[in-house]
Amino acid sequence: MEQLGFSFPSLMTKEEKPYERDGRKGSVHTSAKWLGTPLEELKRMPQCSPPLSHLRATDNHTVMIRTDLLREGEVLVPYPTRFKDTWDEANVKMPCSEKNLFPLENEVRARGVQSRWELIQKALKTEFKSAYDIKGAILKYNMAHTKRWDFSALNAFCNKVGRKAHRRFPIPLLKQKMNHSITMSQEQIACLLANAFFCTFPRRNSRKQEYANYPDIHLFRLFEGSSPKKIEKLKTLFCYFRRVTEKQPTGLVTFTRQSLTRFPEWESSAKQLTKLHITCEGTIEDQGYGMLQVDFANRMVGGGVTGNGLVQEEIRFMINPELIVARLFTEAMDNNECLVVTGTEQYSKYTGYAESYRWAGNHKDEIPRYDWQRKCTEIVAIDALKFKNFLDQFQPEKINRELNKAYCGFVRPGVRSDNLPAVATGNWGCGVFLGDSRLKALLQILVAAEVGRDVAYFTFGDADLMRDVHKMHSFLTERNVTVGTVYRLLMQYYSTVCEPCSSSRPDVSLYAFIYDCVCSSAASLDSDSAAARPDVPADFR
Repeated sequence: MEQLGFSFPSLMTKEEKPYERDGRKGSVHTSAKWLGTPLEELKRMPQCSPPLSHLRATDNHTVMIRTDLLREGEVLVPYPTRFKDTWDEANVKMPCSEKNLFPLENEVRARGVQSRWELIQKALKTEFKSAYDIKGAILKYNMAHTKRWDFSALNAFCNKVGRKAHRRFPIPLLKQKMNHSITMSQEQIACLLANAFFCTFPRRNSRKQEYANYPDIHLFRLFEGSSPKKIEKLKTLFCYFRRVTEKQPTGLVTFTRQSLTRFPEWESSAKQLTKLHITCEGTIEDQGYGMLQVDFANRMVGGGVTGNGLVQEEIRFMINPELIVARLFTEAMDNNECLVVTGTEQYSKYTGYAESYRWAGNHKDEIPRYDWQRKCTEIVAIDALKFKNFLDQFQPEKINRELNKAYCGFVRPGVRSDNLPAVATGNWGCGVFLGDSRLKALLQILVAAEVGRDVAYFTFGDADLMRDVHKMHSFLTERNVTVGTVYRLLMQYYSTVCEPCSSSRPDVSLYAFIYDCVCSSAASLDSDSAAARPDVPADFR
C-alpha cells in the first residue's frame, strides 16, 4: 500500500509562467498586470452573504445528513442512518441495491442471477499488490467489458491500490427542467468517488440506454492508454484519496440545478455596467476566492475529466475532485440551465494547461467555511456554444443564447444584488469552441450588470485582451451606456457588418464598431471620421 498508500516522490516540475496556461504567450503592450477596480474592492463571500436559515430538507432540496447533529468540525451523520433501497428512474441506482443483479457463469446459469453487490464486496476485499489485481477485481463485476477496458495508464501510475466501497443513501437524479438541490457530506462524496474509481455503479458503463444523457462516472477511461496527461491526472486524483483516507473531511457540499423559464428583455434593459477588475495574471480559483467562480463547462458537466480532457473545466474538477460526483446525477444541461456547486475543497496544486499540465503537490485549502459547514467556494457550470464558423457567434439567436446561459449562471432569484459576490471568470467558450474572447468578455460584463454583480476577469496571460476589454468597459461606463444600448449595437453589428461579409472574418472589429457608433451618436461630435475622434482608442481608429 506504499505507493497507493499515497506516498509519492517529488513530482514538482519546472514552474510555468501564468501567461503560458493557455498554450500561448500574450504580447505585452503595457507594464500593467491588472486594470480597473482593485480586486480587494469587489464583494466576496461570506462578507456579503446574509446568514442562511437552518439547513433542512424540503421538496426541492435533498439533504443527506442529520441536520440536528450539524456541528462545526464534527463527523457528520448520514441520513437516513440505515440504507434506503430505491431502484427507479428518479434516483441514482446504487451498487448496494438488492435489485442490482449479476448473471452467473455459464456452467451454473441454471441458478439465474446473484447479487452484484456481494460480488463487488468480495472482489474489493482482496489485497491489491499491483494494478493487475485492481483490473482483475473490477472486471469480475464488469465482465462484459473485459476485452474493451484497458488499464495501461493505471498500471503505469502505480502497482498497489486499495479502497473499500460503502453503502449510501439513494441520490435523486438532477434531471432537465428541475430546480433542485442535493446537500451531502464530503465523506459521502469520497465514498461515491471510490465507487466511481472501482466502476461499481449499475448500468453506467454505457451511455446508449438509460443514462444516455448523463456524463460518464466510472473512471475506466482514465486507466487506459499511455498518455502522460492521464498519469498527471491520476497523481492529482490520488492526492485527494490520500487526504480523505488520512483525515476524514467534515464539511458539506451542495449541488444545485437551476432551470429558468424567464429571461430579461435585453434590448430594453436600462442597467448600467458594474465594476470590472481585469488581469493577465492569476487564476479564477486563487485570486477569485469567495466570488462566484465560472466553470467553462461542457453540457455534460466535467467534460473529459474521466478521459483525455485537461483544459479549464477538467483541471478544476481534478484539483477539486468533489466536483466529479456531480456527473453521477446531473443530466446534460439545456440552454436555460446551469449547475451551481457550493463548498468543494481544493486538494492539489498544478502547473501548466492541457498537454503541459503537471500535478504540483498537495494543496491546503485555507478558504473559510460559513453556514452549513460549506467552504466559501461557489462554482457555476455554464456551457458555451461551439461554433464551426467565426461569424456564426454574432447571429442574434446565438447572442441571445449566450446571454441567457450566463444569466442563468449569474442570477440568484430572490437574492438582493448587495448580497451577491462578484463573478470571477475569463475566456468562456473560446479556444476550441471558436468563441471570440472580446465578444465573450463583453457578454459576461452585460449579464453581470443585469444581475448587479461586479466582475473579476482573468485573461490567462493575454495582456492585449486585458487592455482592450478595460478600455471598452471604461468607454461605456464613462458615457453611461446601458446594457440595452450595447445589445442593440450587437444586433446592428451583425446586420450591417457580419451578415453581408463574404470572408471568414469581418473587416470591422466589434469593438471598433461600438466605438464608432457611440461616438457618432454624441451630439458634440460632428466628424464622421473615427480618426478625428479623440475619444476612440487609437488601436480602433
